[in-house]
Amino acid sequence: MTQRGTAILNLNNGSAPIELPVLSGTMGPDVIDIRKLHAQSGLFTYDPGFLSTASNSSTITFIDGDKGILLYRGYPIEQLALHCDFVDVCYLLLHGELPTPDQKKTFDAAIKNHSMLNEQLVRFYSGFRRDAHPMAVMVGVVGALSAFYHDSLNISDPVHREQSAFRLIAKLPTITAMAYKYNIGQPYVYPQNSLSYAENFLHMMFSVPTEKYEANPVIVRALDRILILHADHEQNASTSTVRLAGSSGANPFACVSAGISCLWGPAHGGANEACLRMLEEIGDVSRIDEFIQRAKNKEDNYRLMGFGHRVYKNMDPRAKLMRETCHEVLNELGLHNDRLFKLALQLEKIALEDDYFISRKLYPNVDFYSGIVQRALGIPTSMFTAIFAMARTIGWVAQWSEMVSDPDHKIGRPRQLYTGTTMRDVPGSYIK
Repeated sequence: MTQRGTAILNLNNGSAPIELPVLSGTMGPDVIDIRKLHAQSGLFTYDPGFLSTASNSSTITFIDGDKGILLYRGYPIEQLALHCDFVDVCYLLLHGELPTPDQKKTFDAAIKNHSMLNEQLVRFYSGFRRDAHPMAVMVGVVGALSAFYHDSLNISDPVHREQSAFRLIAKLPTITAMAYKYNIGQPYVYPQNSLSYAENFLHMMFSVPTEKYEANPVIVRALDRILILHADHEQNASTSTVRLAGSSGANPFACVSAGISCLWGPAHGGANEACLRMLEEIGDVSRIDEFIQRAKNKEDNYRLMGFGHRVYKNMDPRAKLMRETCHEVLNELGLHNDRLFKLALQLEKIALEDDYFISRKLYPNVDFYSGIVQRALGIPTSMFTAIFAMARTIGWVAQWSEMVSDPDHKIGRPRQLYTGTTMRDVPGSYIK
């Protein structure tokens, strides 16, 4: 970062103006450096939700919501989704460059070498109820990884950090698939190193010991694209959670478990589940107009899920790609006449043509399409957020590793605007 100039803060209290550095990154808005504001003025800033606050510098992901741009290490998401696979993107997010063929071969082998779970860890699953939400299981099992891998918990050691990264990227598909198998009462299916990352996950999810399973290449590519599009998304709530947990020196397994907990929230990773529930509630194409009118009614709290995005004020570039994948999958599986898919496609058509949605930039977002695609793949809605967590793990690990190696990082300690009762004495009746 470079200093571009200064911002002058006049407090109108007779004190001298305060000069604050204005810093520039390589892209995006400049930032006012307020690190010394309290020392100079005795004041804090107030920014609920951190809507205007940069909590750190980063070289990993860039978003321009107004222009609909998403870059991983400078590469447009559209190019990565079309020309790379998820392992390429994992390497890119971790190391900053796309791998050469030899680098990819070595990296892929390292990931596959860590895909199995310790059998004692597998026994953890039986401690959960069969109907436990997969995200609850994943929070517990991922957190428990730190009890098994003491050989890679020194976060100051780059080799340990890399080893932990390999383990998390490799084991999340196994942990996720086992959560599903436990849920439905089927035997666990162990990973196969001969398969690609996405193909292996489908194998662990849907194969059974009694039958041979071969994944449809269109389905494999669809899942791979879902993973790529969800791999990282700058300083969102779950990534900020991972960074905040990691700022205390917590191990990466605990930090990723914290990220999974945050992602579970319906306002974050649970949005694609909510989209499918919305479609079930609408029920039929004939009722679409009724629900659209409800969404337009200012006196009705109802809102359509899967439309608009807090960051993107243009079409989410991930949504464009997911829309293409959605139609590829529906065509391949012959599902365009499915009731919910017909409903979703009609709702999409209306939203893309209706002035109400267009003027408010309420475009269908990535959650709208990814839920439809995952349902087409046979994935139950309870697993949607779990697969999101599996994809986002690489982003969390890359962001955590960047933070730990940043000489400027400090333990997170947000301040507050206190609005409670002022100092008072304990009543005399309590004094013995």
